[in-house]
Amino acid sequence: MNKSRKIEYWLDIAQYDMDTARAMHENGRYLYAVFMCQQATEKILKANYIQKFDNEAPMTHNIIYLANILDMKLSPEQNETVSTLTAYYIEGRYPSYKKKLSILVDSNKSYTLLKQTEVLFQWLKSLLQS
Repeated sequence: MNKSRKIEYWLDIAQYDMDTARAMHENGRYLYAVFMCQQATEKILKANYIQKFDNEAPMTHNIIYLANILDMKLSPEQNETVSTLTAYYIEGRYPSYKKKLSILVDSNKSYTLLKQTEVLFQWLKSLLQS
């Protein structure tokens, strides 16, 4: 697979995950909405990695790490979004945390993170087109 097809692959699944995050939020599955926001961000960062380095993206789910190796110039708001999504992703992977997190991630928290992720996602997508 050539570079542009690899980027397209990651972008397509990132967009699918972003759409899934919206659907999860709309259906009251707030923890999963936030989880899918992290997944969408991870995958679009991997598309950016391939664009920048013309190499396979690292096998990691750590979006802070991905943003750092890409030398992303994140705003304070973007840094906060990435940090929050990372925390929810790590804790959300473990069943013992899901119940506790489900209580913390209500409609307002999910909506806020969804909107912050959409802004971050569009910015990362714009970098692919430059």
